[in-house]
Amino acid sequence: MSNREQIRTEGAPAALGPYSQGIRSGDLVFTAGQLGLDPSSGEFAAIDVAGQAERALRNVGAILDAAGSGLDRLVKVTVYLADIGDWPAVNEVYARLIPEPYPARSAFAVRDLPRGALVEIEAVGSVRAG
Repeated sequence: MSNREQIRTEGAPAALGPYSQGIRSGDLVFTAGQLGLDPSSGEFAAIDVAGQAERALRNVGAILDAAGSGLDRLVKVTVYLADIGDWPAVNEVYARLIPEPYPARSAFAVRDLPRGALVEIEAVGSVRAG
């Protein structure tokens, strides 16, 4: 018996390769990295980093919700940025959407992101009891 459950939702972009939107294992949910893509159109929801970050966090939230978790249950978030200079704009969106107590978090500038994205966000959340 596998302790891994694949999570799928139409509230986030479909996986376009050999990966899952999310995996639930025990009391934890692990999301795939989410870009700021609109799940309906598959296109970027915005051309600016703040708009992409907001959509990416909403995609993460949809995956977590589908698994019985949510943005209020985050324990760890990793943010990948095409330009570390965009950190203040992403941080502003993050502070608005993520409730306290804030999860542990890391942020990195990377050379490139898929599809020329400005930000990618992945997360781990805990599952609600019951």
